[in-house]
Amino acid sequence: MKSADETRSVLGRALAILETFSNERPEQTLGMITRSTGLPAATVHRLLAELVGWGAVERVGRGRYQVGMRLWQLGSLAPGGRGLRDAALPFLEDLFEATHQVVHLGVLDGRSVLYVEKLMARPEVEVVSRVGRRLPLHSTGPGKVLLAYAPPVLFHEVVAAGLPRLATNTITDPDVLRQTLAEIRRTGFCVSRDEMTQGASSVAAPVFGPGRDVVASISVVVPSSTTNLHSLVPAVRMAASGISRAL
Repeated sequence: MKSADETRSVLGRALAILETFSNERPEQTLGMITRSTGLPAATVHRLLAELVGWGAVERVGRGRYQVGMRLWQLGSLAPGGRGLRDAALPFLEDLFEATHQVVHLGVLDGRSVLYVEKLMARPEVEVVSRVGRRLPLHSTGPGKVLLAYAPPVLFHEVVAAGLPRLATNTITDPDVLRQTLAEIRRTGFCVSRDEMTQGASSVAAPVFGPGRDVVASISVVVPSSTTNLHSLVPAVRMAASGISRAL
């Protein structure tokens, strides 16, 4: 019987190594990667050396690795993401100038929201988002917007995977989440307070593509001490509408 190492091509083994990196494991040791891939340590070590040489992986400290900037540079060339970001950036910048708070652009990626742009100066609130990071749909403003307009099957997949509590107001009840998504579709925006990060609140709105499908969502994140989150709704919706028209 052939081993996993023998049945995979060199490219397949290299991709298997890259797939072991995630938001939960952004840095890994040789041993961690070996266990995740099931490949021999010697094979992993050799391929890691080649990936480091090419720039797909970087060494960070003794014996630890992370994804390299070369992959990010290639990913930024993807036409879909580049077109969306280019269309959205002027409106995101206007929204940032109007609010001077953290501004996000996110897209649906499986059962997560993938952040593809983030504008910030000196934020008044700590946020866990970063460009290229995936966060849960049920606990983020942009995520709930994307889930609200997604096919119903995604809602059931998200619920089946679990709705973990991440902050005091994270929605963990499927019925409450269903009602919240219906309200987002009715009003065209989402207001969240202390759902993803304690002390952080947001206002989010959908971005529509040429076919009137929701292709992205944008949000502004502010301290939860902000008493009137709804005052941000017009600015967020205006920016989202501008991006939709540009697309």
